Amino acid sequence: MEAIAHLHDPLSGVVVVLLADFLRQHQGWGWLRLVAGATPYKDVPGLTMVKVMGSGHGGGFSLRPSATHQGLICTFSHLDLALKFLDSPAVQAYRSRARECWMGVLSVQSARGHWDKQAWQASSAQALGVSGDQAAQGLGLEGRPHMGPFAVLTRASIVPTKAMAFWRYAPAAQADLGQAPGCLLAMGLGEAPLVRQCTFSLWQDTAAMLAYAHQGAHQVASAAAYKHQFFSESLFVRMQVLQMAGAWQGRSFDATAMAQPSTAHADAPQVGTHLAGVPSLEASHV
Repeated sequence: MEAIAHLHDPLSGVVVVLLADFLRQHQGWGWLRLVAGATPYKDVPGLTMVKVMGSGHGGGFSLRPSATHQGLICTFSHLDLALKFLDSPAVQAYRSRARECWMGVLSVQSARGHWDKQAWQASSAQALGVSGDQAAQGLGLEGRPHMGPFAVLTRASIVPTKAMAFWRYAPAAQADLGQAPGCLLAMGLGEAPLVRQCTFSLWQDTAAMLAYAHQGAHQVASAAAYKHQFFSESLFVRMQVLQMAGAWQGRSFDATAMAQPSTAHADAPQVGTHLAGVPSLEASHV
């Protein structure tokens, strides 16, 4: 059994992201997850980092907290261990209490910056359980152009004295993100109110992501953050989707109707998209 990575060690492996919108009768259970934090996961095999995060109103990036939206971001040393976690009682507890739930298993393509003074590294072939040649040919690693949807994770520790200045720019940038062409999913997350923020987004292609990043409210906010040094620490991670499944904001993310309006009940099992050479995410995982 592997322990949580020591502080300052670079993080590598694969990433699991879980987004949940709890049913109203389970809001209290969700709040208890935030209070407990990483403690319930300390003995999970292969887990190297876990963040239990709240969200803004409606799952956005807002000063007004959401009573029902929550995210779980984990890193694992190996793909097999990440898949076992998705089939664990801990994850099933989220799903059974959620109105909607989206889950993804992702490999890190590139990363810059730090989270809690830890750098992130690109996922290795060893972590993915494949040879170097297989990784290069089938999983988008080793310089191969990315195929299919990819995800972006950004997070920042905001200098407390500059928090209000930062928040003058954030809502407009988040509103643009939710409406950006090619953005399939976006959620604002936070470790702590006001000053430790994170955004997770899923994109159809690189061109769509770059179009959003380099124009409009996001470009204005980025320029202001750089000019005024809003952040004491930040991290940008680009990840390839190995598997994903579930439903979010009325959209189904399954193999046959990816990112289309869902006509099924949110609790209905859906099998996620996956890449060749990677074990399939079974319906029981969502």
